[in-house]
Amino acid sequence: MPQIAQLAATYSSQIFWILLTFGFVFFVIGLGMVPKVQSTVDLRDRKIADDLAAARENSAAADALEADWRTQENEARAAAQARLAAAKADAGRDREARLAKADAAIGETIAGAEARIADSRAKALGDIEAVAAEAAADIVRRLAGTDVPADAALKAVKAVI
Repeated sequence: MPQIAQLAATYSSQIFWILLTFGFVFFVIGLGMVPKVQSTVDLRDRKIADDLAAARENSAAADALEADWRTQENEARAAAQARLAAAKADAGRDREARLAKADAAIGETIAGAEARIADSRAKALGDIEAVAAEAAADIVRRLAGTDVPADAALKAVKAVI
């Protein structure tokens, strides 16, 4: 095979050109481009680390703000509940005062009505006694034929009633 026979004659020149090509690639890419790419990667990693640190700090600050907000919210809720309890107490006292006033007015009305009823009852009882005495005197006169004095008939009716 002629290709294998030529190998010895071209072997040294091929090694030279391979070394020259790899050397060129090493110097251009390895020493020229790789450090730039590496510095870009390092800069990117540093930026990511800084961003993560800032995010942690901001998260801690947000947690602190949230805790302050919750504290203020709880204080405001407690103050609102205290005001609500005070308003309920004031309303209760006002309601009790109005109820007592209304109860007193109703009591006076009831007392006046009871007094009028008692007067009417006494008057009606007196009228009933007078009518009953007249009826008793009339019955005695018709049945027994004697006249009973009005005072005696009234006394007898009062004794029975």
